[in-house]
Amino acid sequence: MKSLRSEGRRKERTGRDRVDTAFNRKAAAAFRECAALLRQQKANPFRVNAYLHAAQTLESLDVDVTQLLDSKGIDGLVTLPAIGRGLASSIEEIARTGRLSLLDQLRGESAPEALFTTIPGVGPELARRISETLHVETLEALELAAHDGSLERVPGIGPRRAEAIRSCLATVLANRRGRRRLHDLAPAAATLLDVDREYRQRAAADRLPKIAPRRFNPEGRAWLPILHTDRDGWHFTALYSNTARAHDLGRTGDWVVIYFYDGDHREGQCTVVTETHGPSKGERVIRGREAESRRVRRS
Repeated sequence: MKSLRSEGRRKERTGRDRVDTAFNRKAAAAFRECAALLRQQKANPFRVNAYLHAAQTLESLDVDVTQLLDSKGIDGLVTLPAIGRGLASSIEEIARTGRLSLLDQLRGESAPEALFTTIPGVGPELARRISETLHVETLEALELAAHDGSLERVPGIGPRRAEAIRSCLATVLANRRGRRRLHDLAPAAATLLDVDREYRQRAAADRLPKIAPRRFNPEGRAWLPILHTDRDGWHFTALYSNTARAHDLGRTGDWVVIYFYDGDHREGQCTVVTETHGPSKGERVIRGREAESRRVRRS
């Protein structure tokens, strides 16, 4: 399948060369769907309007926006009306991968297997083996596995392939977070645990909109509660984990995945779970930040 970037560069002949703005229209359509889903899920109206205004900008351009991206990067996109750095990064993501992770999240379709296929050289089958073998759900967690030797436990990944994946991950994550550690950019543990508390309380009281994820939902039932909320300059989207691992272990009503980003498009995600052993048994902890979670509980 041709990438959206290549589609956006095709020329149509009408007596003279004219730039085909197919990429602009497809990116705008993705933004319009984001706006519609955010409205249905009772997100902040300002956020809804931001996607609508960005879609209007893309639809009004008579140049292929990927050409601007190629020549000036994300900084060039920010010069367009209604396109801030976060939306510019989303346009870059669509151009680079052909998909928008936010849209997957809003549809309830976000899955580690799909995320891992955004790494060059990792196809659907290898992504599935990575997920099943390592039980990781984010690129950051996969990066750790790539450096501690765990990645080579995955069938089909030897030292050479592991090194190639490490190199690609370094590039992808450097673009995403400016070569800084995600924990240096992430919201405070207390804030994340408070979002988790609000989500679970409102979900238990049936006070959240529900979406019908396509994965593991053959009946098409709207069962997955979703929360959009803001704290300390961050925007959060929270929902129960709809991964194969969560279903296998019966944890779909316990594991909460929280996506976050701010106005500078610092972004990431984490999973909050009920600890089943150790000093925090029975308490809610952020995976990978257990010690911080304990300090919050004891403060």
